[in-house]
Amino acid sequence: MQSFLEAFFPEILEKMNNAQQDAYCIFDSQVLTTFVSSLYLAGVFACLVAGHVTRRVGRRNSMLIGASFFLVGAVLNCAAVNIYMLVIGRILLGFAVGFTNQSAPVYLAEIAPARWRGAFTSIFHFFLNVGMLVADLVNYRANTIAHWGWRLSLGVGIIPATVILVGAVFIPDSPNSLVLRGKVDEARRSLRRIRGRSADVDAELKDIMHAAEEDGRHKTGAFRRILQREYRPHLVMAVAIPLFFELTGMIVVTLFAPLLFYTIGFTSQKAILGSIITDVVSLAAIMVAALSVDRCGRRYLFVIGGGILLVCLVGMTWIFGAELGTDGGKAMPRHYAVAVVALVCLFVAGFGVSWGPLKWIIPSEIFPLEVRSAGQSMSESISLTLTFAQTQSFLAMLCSFKFGSFAYNAAWVVVMTAFIIFFLPETKGVPIEAMGAVWARHWYWKRFVKPVPASGPDKQAHGPLGT
Repeated sequence: MQSFLEAFFPEILEKMNNAQQDAYCIFDSQVLTTFVSSLYLAGVFACLVAGHVTRRVGRRNSMLIGASFFLVGAVLNCAAVNIYMLVIGRILLGFAVGFTNQSAPVYLAEIAPARWRGAFTSIFHFFLNVGMLVADLVNYRANTIAHWGWRLSLGVGIIPATVILVGAVFIPDSPNSLVLRGKVDEARRSLRRIRGRSADVDAELKDIMHAAEEDGRHKTGAFRRILQREYRPHLVMAVAIPLFFELTGMIVVTLFAPLLFYTIGFTSQKAILGSIITDVVSLAAIMVAALSVDRCGRRYLFVIGGGILLVCLVGMTWIFGAELGTDGGKAMPRHYAVAVVALVCLFVAGFGVSWGPLKWIIPSEIFPLEVRSAGQSMSESISLTLTFAQTQSFLAMLCSFKFGSFAYNAAWVVVMTAFIIFFLPETKGVPIEAMGAVWARHWYWKRFVKPVPASGPDKQAHGPLGT
């Protein structure tokens, strides 16, 4: 936004008005990337703390803490008069992300019925994208307001912060969390409220209590425990899933879509409109994922999505290289610019049916109760660390590597898709506290985990690509 750049980043506005400026390097500013990436760096530290806090005070209370940070950060950003207020506000928003991203997916996975757990957890990613769409719609209107339009864009975050803060007060904590803290009677009431008053919750409560008893047998902390040999598959997935998620290249689209569209010749207003289009495509794709993840399975969606991402990244590499050139001095012809938008939309669709929602589903469901908070905390802190690294470096990388930035991500998509095929077992339809049998049957991971007798529900775990 011109009003925002005038207030805080006048040097970038000067670059935009320079006809001789390399299109790849217009937004290469360490101050700008610090503003963007400070949120994720703060989120990393918040995640590590949130893992312990969530275990001690519960999933719901952790969401309340996150909502409080969210509200204060949004108010501070809206009222900012200098770059320092902006960055401090972003840091508080980072704390909010750390607490809510750690607790909300686990909460959804724990309260969801096993047969619908994938759909429940994917809804978290769906509403993240609803937020992005609303933000872009606000930006589209605010961009036409001189001088103070940017305050509307940053201040509108006060509304969802208030919704989370008020809404979390009225939901029950998850029964798994309550049992873990010794509140069995409250857990039974929570289960009845979630499953319905007439539902028989004794069997499910018994499974949760058994998992909590297993947790009580361990003297070491959850973070030390997850490093033990028997949790090797969980540790690998806690690292690999967020690592590959960040290397899909989606960070380019989610954070820098308007900048990307501006690079290929769009005006500022049309660049924001292009971002709105990708948001709508993303929401449609996530709904497809929510409807199919518990039918087709997690692995199937990973593989299909990986193929789509690879085609799109190779296509963007070719178009940027051939039409924009290595020096960024060419003007991209209109039909090629339209092709880039189409590829970005297809990329978003492929991501929306695969890595987008599955990044939240897999870590929230694969960890045993005794290491669940630590595993989710580790997974999310790694994700935010990598997001910080990419937001801090992408604009400089685009300036240096040009179209090679997309080829870099394409190579990683090949690696991550192969990893999923060989090392991720199918988990659809498996009760969350019966997940041990899935790892015990896997061709590679069975050498690490303790043998678990196969039970009825986990027989559904084999999807079309199951092992």
